[in-house]
Amino acid sequence: MKLALKLVFSLILILLVIVLSLVTRIDMTPYQQMPYYQEWEENISGFEFQSEGKDSLKVGWAKTNITPDKPMPMAGYGKRKGAPYTSVHDSIFVRTLIIGNKTQKVALVAADLLIIPPTVNELVEQNKPENIDIYFGATHSHNSLGAWYNTLVGKLFAGQYDPEVEKFLSEQILRSIELAEKEMELLESISYEKDLDENDVRNRLVKNGPIAPYIRSLRFKTDEKSALLSTYAAHSTVLNSATFELSRDYPGVLVDSLERTETDFALFMAGTVGSMGPIEKGVDDFDEVNNQAIGVLNQIKSENEREIQVETKSLSFGKIQLPLRKPSPRINTNWAMRPWVFKWLFGEAPPDVKILKVGQLLMIGLPCDFSGELMAELDEYAAEKGMELIITSFNGGYTGYITADEHFEKEAYETTTMNWFGPYNGAYFSEVVRDIINKAAQAN
Repeated sequence: MKLALKLVFSLILILLVIVLSLVTRIDMTPYQQMPYYQEWEENISGFEFQSEGKDSLKVGWAKTNITPDKPMPMAGYGKRKGAPYTSVHDSIFVRTLIIGNKTQKVALVAADLLIIPPTVNELVEQNKPENIDIYFGATHSHNSLGAWYNTLVGKLFAGQYDPEVEKFLSEQILRSIELAEKEMELLESISYEKDLDENDVRNRLVKNGPIAPYIRSLRFKTDEKSALLSTYAAHSTVLNSATFELSRDYPGVLVDSLERTETDFALFMAGTVGSMGPIEKGVDDFDEVNNQAIGVLNQIKSENEREIQVETKSLSFGKIQLPLRKPSPRINTNWAMRPWVFKWLFGEAPPDVKILKVGQLLMIGLPCDFSGELMAELDEYAAEKGMELIITSFNGGYTGYITADEHFEKEAYETTTMNWFGPYNGAYFSEVVRDIINKAAQAN
């Protein structure tokens, strides 16, 4: 009997040690007291916008098809368990617009993918021309190509890893940049357009909560042609996890429609999509996709709530490393996995912030699903500084969801499952954006 009790006690002790090695209490230390915040302050204090030359700007655009020639795993919903798509509803693309002068060019790359995989970002950076910087964005379709991330969680959301997919995607991105550069012509004007659309976005985290209702677009014009880059906060999740057809979701219908009616070339980047969902209206998934796209299209074509001409005398691109709290994916409101478990499950890809400044226009690409609830305050702050602000998500890194801090204790997908770097990130990321706005305003 004593031997049996000792055995039970030993097993309990072993299990306790195992559990303690896997989990820890969530660290609630205010972010301003953490080393990563001090590191950010050093990074931003040393950053300056550098305008390269005074030559006239040129612009060009192109797209490449990234539709596989055989069924491949889909990325977007864990419920699919990495299953391949069964058919192609509409082809997927990389769309690139390149702007610059003799000394510096910036490629705005929008891919019909769930995210820009960090490994693909790295491959592109290693092989791109030295005089071209890249600002990444994604349409965030949950019905697009997977197989691009060799981690346990990557396989859950994007299917069985295939290194050839990473290679293929990076090659097609580089090809789109090459083609766009060859098409560059003298840029006549850039206009910033802001359209109110409250009918096609909802707060999916908080019922009747605040939304990010603005479509933010840039219209580029040459002597004979035009291109339109649009961003919006509604998630590309009109198609649900039961749909196994490869598709761009509503951004695909939107850009196709824009190219038929408004412009020669269109591209779409997911904006502040964290906490924001589409409003599904229709008899089935693809009817809902069409209705969502038409709703956004009609607002883009309507009279703009705000439209300004962007100064094109200066072009600047920046990339700043973004330090974070040690990773601790949450189990519940009090407990989280230890950092080593995160690295084992998710891998490791140091994130950064990507920045494009053209005159008074400021585009900031963040490595996350950035919450639309945080946008209104930042938009107002930028306006006070004389800047027009566009924030996009999925810049080539990924740190999960960044939501308003008031929701940190909420048991929800965005705030629990997809919260990987602890508390106060709503305030921290917002401060990062304000710091960049300050630097941009000083450079004007």
